[in-house]
Amino acid sequence: MSAERQPQEIKRYIVNGLVATAVHYAVLHFNIEVVGIKSAGLANLLAAVVGITTSFLGSRYYVFRHTEGSIWTQAARFSGLYATLAVLHGLTLLVWTDWLGLSYTGGFLLATGFQVSLSYLGNKYLVFSK
Repeated sequence: MSAERQPQEIKRYIVNGLVATAVHYAVLHFNIEVVGIKSAGLANLLAAVVGITTSFLGSRYYVFRHTEGSIWTQAARFSGLYATLAVLHGLTLLVWTDWLGLSYTGGFLLATGFQVSLSYLGNKYLVFSK
């Protein structure tokens, strides 16, 4: 990738990440507040599936624009990466909220910070590399 395209890709990554995170949090909030799931860890795991799907589609078509590769191969790689990230995210909320009794919003923000830094590198070099 040329040096001038890198900042644009990072900007698109940030936009895509904000959208996916908003979707993820909205579903988490819905699961806890409307559906009544008592475990923030479980509610988050379910919400992560929706957020991850949003992130994959945005990464493929908007951020990295690498659509010539097999969507199934990319989806498998992306799923492996994000399954790992979702488990880490869920464990963070399990400990933060369920065990320590702290706000699920704070735990969500902490876990998301870790996820952002790891997901860009994983997507760029493992999932959508050309």
